[in-house]
Amino acid sequence: MAGCVARRALAVGSRWWSRSLTGARGPRSLCAAGGAGAFPPAATTTTRRHLSSRNRPEGKVLETVGVFEVPKQNGKYETGQLFLHSVFGYRGVVLFPWQARLYDRDVASAAPEKAENPAGHGSKEVKGKTHTYYQVLIDARDCPHISQRSQTEAVTFLANHDDSRALYAIPGLDYVSHEDILPYTSTDQVPIQHELFERFLLYDQTKAPPFVARETLRAWQEKNHPWLELSDVHRETTENIRVTVIPFYMGMREAQNSHVYWWRYCIRLENLDSDVVQLRERHWRIFSLSGTLETVRGRGVVGREPVLSKEQPAFQYSSHVSLQASSGHMWGTFRFERPDGSHFDVRIPPFSLESNKDEKTPPSGLHW
Repeated sequence: MAGCVARRALAVGSRWWSRSLTGARGPRSLCAAGGAGAFPPAATTTTRRHLSSRNRPEGKVLETVGVFEVPKQNGKYETGQLFLHSVFGYRGVVLFPWQARLYDRDVASAAPEKAENPAGHGSKEVKGKTHTYYQVLIDARDCPHISQRSQTEAVTFLANHDDSRALYAIPGLDYVSHEDILPYTSTDQVPIQHELFERFLLYDQTKAPPFVARETLRAWQEKNHPWLELSDVHRETTENIRVTVIPFYMGMREAQNSHVYWWRYCIRLENLDSDVVQLRERHWRIFSLSGTLETVRGRGVVGREPVLSKEQPAFQYSSHVSLQASSGHMWGTFRFERPDGSHFDVRIPPFSLESNKDEKTPPSGLHW
């Protein structure tokens, strides 16, 4: 985006974000009214860019929250970097990066098609490339405005006790791709409202960005690394609907004299077209190394049937799967409906479910 003007409207609940960024024409300041702020799609490029609200509640006053920086085309963002999410519009802060392998079936090398096999591999040979993601905190003020488009309690852990099915979540923790980061700076010493912000980060005006990792963040990252680590990302587009899947191994528990292995998977659906579509059904096939092949069909996802439109093009959610084997595969389709009542199927890229062979202690969550 550097070196050119980019405009985009971002729907966040009933609010709108839009941006007008220039490569190196000076700072652009951000303003917000309550929760997630907004600025108008009709904004023109100037040396300073303010946010305003198209649907600002009566009596609300815009408050400056920071100044845009030029997004990085190369290199990584550092711990403490403040940002806006380019798709969901929330304010956040980078905790630390992950180096993932991105398997993008849209750019897979041409190869002869192969029949689907029990392990769930698709018809293309896909080579992974390194891609940077970030562990981030979401500003609690923005959570109510994005809850219908993205879960804010998507990072879950297995509880450390005898109930093999018990899960707990860390609210406001997310994974963000490098290209979704819109960096900004702020003079506020606590610019993000999250219960872990001051426990994880320390203000140091001599640094850039001026928020550095506390020892508690480093210790938490090290102790929970196996349960937080993002290693593989899978992506595929069908009829302008892009599906991105990120699986995470959660651990193993014993149940009824057998081992049960758990994974969570995060899925993002994006409408790359201007036509409105609605997700109606899901169809999963789950293959276990033990030799079982399970088929799951149902309405919508996580109790919802999201509409993807030009104004709200994306939806993100997380779910879980368990196997009585240390590895397996998943793949399937989402069925979408067009306004005229016709349907089409969107492929879910196949992905592996792999366990950590060197698993040691269960995740520690927020305990030190």
